[in-house]
Amino acid sequence: MKTAIVVLNYNGLALMQQFLAPLIDNSPQASIYVADNGSSDDSLDWLKRHHPEVNLIDLGENLGYAGGYNAALKLVDADIIALLNNDIKVGKNWLPPMIEAFEKQPDLVAAQPKIKDLNDPQRFEYAGAAGGYLDLLGYPFCRGRIVDILERDDHQYDKSQGIFWASGACLFLRREAFERVGGFDQDLFAHQEEIDLCWRLQTQGGQIQCIPSSVYHLGGGTLGHSNAKKTFLNFRNSLLILVKNVGGIKIFGIVLMRLLLDGLAGLVFLIQGRPKHTLAIIKAHFSFYQLLPKFLVKRKKWKSRLKYARISSILYARFFRNIRYFHKL
Repeated sequence: MKTAIVVLNYNGLALMQQFLAPLIDNSPQASIYVADNGSSDDSLDWLKRHHPEVNLIDLGENLGYAGGYNAALKLVDADIIALLNNDIKVGKNWLPPMIEAFEKQPDLVAAQPKIKDLNDPQRFEYAGAAGGYLDLLGYPFCRGRIVDILERDDHQYDKSQGIFWASGACLFLRREAFERVGGFDQDLFAHQEEIDLCWRLQTQGGQIQCIPSSVYHLGGGTLGHSNAKKTFLNFRNSLLILVKNVGGIKIFGIVLMRLLLDGLAGLVFLIQGRPKHTLAIIKAHFSFYQLLPKFLVKRKKWKSRLKYARISSILYARFFRNIRYFHKL
């Protein structure tokens, strides 16, 4: 099976200077592409000068994660495509276990390796850890990451495991399945679009797994954790994904509860002296209402009875039952 790695870049020259060479050296089994989302730094010139062997896709404008990958993948010839953040470091032999899993399992449509913290390699990283799940209200959590608690990797997740969503930081996709569900939803722009994609892939019968290979993530390479735009996208997109995918009348209660909890989160941000994030949540809600008619149309096609919730509330488990580790859920 032909394999390609596609790195989406936006003003990430410093990150590519750090991470691209190890990626090339450690990925002889795949063709490597860099899709540039209209960078205004010297990313394109540097790539042409220093890595002419890399396939360059110049998108010309910032289409976000969803739009950028949708556009780029139309120009990539491969059966298995790995979408890789530009702040991911890979090691030797990281790729063969991933490719082998797709070759042996025809129903495997998406997968991720274990994602660990580049700054603390023995610990899982926030953006995916060892595979993602959702609670009843649509809050994401992972094997190895419960809200704010990150586990050490003590080989407790070294077997391939079915998961609900695979991280967009290092997301392997079977191209045929990706195209069959229409790719990423570009209305989401960035953040949590991989959850929506994985939901739709499973609605059509595909399987998603975490495979016990490892990569190392710097985190926040394009939008840092303190960036209010990231808060806006996460809060808005989480609501939109629920409306689009959760079948039945229970969606009304779920969205109402989420709106109330989002308001509480905005209050917490205000008390913490982070008013930009409170404002981001308010803007997220207004944007949600604006996009709601469009997503109700999408709901007619994609709503499903697929079991998505592993537990009722990850927030209750973490803060009221003091559960800090995935195996305690």
